[in-house]
Formats: sequence, C-alpha cells, structure tokens
Amino acid sequence: MIYREAGQFKASYHADQAIFTIRQDLWFIGGLSLLALLAVPLLASEYLLQSVLLPFLLYTIAAMGLNILLGYCGQLSLGTAGFMAVGAFTAYKFATAFPILPAPILFILAGLVAAAVGVLFGLPSLRIKGFYLAVTTLGAHFLIEWVLTHFGWFKNYSASGVITPPPITLLGFPIDSPAAKYVFTLVVVIILALLMKNLARSAIGRAWCAVRDMDVAAEVIGIRLLRTKLIAFAVSSFYCGVAGAMYVNFYLGTVEPQAFTINLAFLVLFMVIIGGLGSVLGSFLGAGFIVVLPILISNILSIVVPDAPGAVVSNVELIVFGCLIIFFLIVEPAGLARLWAIAKEKLRMWPFPY
Repeated sequence: MIYREAGQFKASYHADQAIFTIRQDLWFIGGLSLLALLAVPLLASEYLLQSVLLPFLLYTIAAMGLNILLGYCGQLSLGTAGFMAVGAFTAYKFATAFPILPAPILFILAGLVAAAVGVLFGLPSLRIKGFYLAVTTLGAHFLIEWVLTHFGWFKNYSASGVITPPPITLLGFPIDSPAAKYVFTLVVVIILALLMKNLARSAIGRAWCAVRDMDVAAEVIGIRLLRTKLIAFAVSSFYCGVAGAMYVNFYLGTVEPQAFTINLAFLVLFMVIIGGLGSVLGSFLGAGFIVVLPILISNILSIVVPDAPGAVVSNVELIVFGCLIIFFLIVEPAGLARLWAIAKEKLRMWPFPY
C-alpha cells in the first residue's frame, strides 16, 4: 500500500514530462544517491571500493554508451572496446602533454576524440545494418587496436608498449585514493545517466527509436537517417571514450592496447542484453549483475569445491553467462529492467489483483 500514485496530480506539461513522475521513485533514487555519495565512501572497505564498486560504475558508463547505439537506435556494434581504447590513449596523451589539465577536461577531451572516431566508423551505417554493421564495427575494433599497437606515438614511444597514466587532479587535489576515485566516478555516472535519460526523451531520442523500429518508415516521415545514426554513434562513442579513460586512470593503472580485447566488447554487450535494451536502469542492472556474478560464483565454488582450479572457475562463469543470455533472450528479452518494471506494477496493485 506504500507504492501508490493516487493523489499525485499533474497540472502542467512540465510535471507530466518529469523524469520521475511518481514521488516515491524520486525519493528512492534521491535517497539511494545520497547514500552512495556520503555513506559508502566512509563505510566501505578499500577492496569493496576498488574491486567491486569502481568497476561496476565504469562498466555502467560503457553499457550506457552501447545502449544508446543498440537499445535506442538499433545499430549493432562490436567496437565498444576499440572506442574505449581510443578514450584511454587520448587521455594518456593529453595528460602527459598537458599535466595541468583537470580530470573533467581530460575525460571530456577523451570522449570527444572517441566520438570523432565513432562518427568515422559510423558512416557505413547508412548503407548496411544488422550483422553486416556488426562486422564493420568489429573491423573498426581490430583496426584501432592495430594502430595503437604499431604507432609508438600513441604510447609516447614506450619500449614495452605499456602506458602508465600520470596522476590526475581536481582543483589541485590528486584523485588517488579509492574513496576519491569512487566519488568522482559516481558523480560522472549520475551526470551521464541524467544526460542519457534526457536525450532519450528529446527529439533526437525519438528519432533514434523511429530508426530502430523501422528505418524506412522513419525516412519517409522526414527523419534524416545518416544524421540520426551518426549522432547515435557520436554520443555512444563519447560515453565509451570516457569509460575507457577512467577505466585506465582509476582501475587498471597500466595498460597496453591488447588489453581492450574483443572479449571486453562482448562483456559490455552481455550487460546491455541482460540489463535491458533501451533502458538507463538496464545499464546499471546489467553492469551490476556481470560484476557481482563472478564474485558469487567464485565464492560458492570455493565453499563447494575448495580446491577448484582457476580454469574451472573461469569456464563455469562462461557457462553461466551463456545460459543467462539464452534465458533472457527467450524468456524476457527486455532484461532485468523489465522484471523491475513488472515488480513495480505488482507493488502498485497489491493487495488487489486487478
């Protein structure tokens, strides 16, 4: 009886178009955000911040980027890891060339360069789609990896091919502790999530959905396909570039071009499928599920089979991922976000079945 919208009247277009049209949703998200910003950095352990929450937030940014392209615009892409690599090495070059750049400017520049690369590889999307577009973006991934590997300028001519980003600062203070990295990343995630939500509700977001549903009909009603698709590629690559830059600076520390493998692109794709296509919440749920599931599997196996080899644990994780993807594609294609929406509907009607 708590989750009710009775009496919550909307007397203006502004109120009807709010992101949270039900007061309980606003309270829940606001309370959860304050808890994550204020309580978690003080109470969580260093392991929880650095090894669980930080990768969860970084994967969420990448999943939001792919969700914009695939979930909203319907353009299948396997180049997520390549665009993340572009953002990572762009941030490294700017950080080494201009050490005084603050963290927000550094990551924005990384995202903009990744967006430009995404637009370049998004040009074929006007003529091809579906599986053929996926193969094209897969080729983009391998091309980006080859360029970053064979041209030493991107690595400042490092003999080992491994880069180590210099420390980055914000308002003169270094972002080096796990708590500082977590808070900064969380603020970025909140900003990008609100931006994604508002983009989806804007004219360009409705154009994305029209192209996703039927591109021929969208073109008939006056939507410019190339412009709409390239904007989707640009915004998606911007998110992936920011995620890649923060992934290296805050999580990995040192990286080489081969670290951004095709497995990372498939991992982000699994997050979007399991979480829910065309949903901001689905990006969070999918990333959280993929990050937490290996930890649960390893802990369960350590209890059931204490001497289980690492290869067995990795294979079990792959088997579980594959089974879950098949399950969601067959049973609930809309993913965990749809299950959450169904649960909310049940709460709104409980205890009355109608």
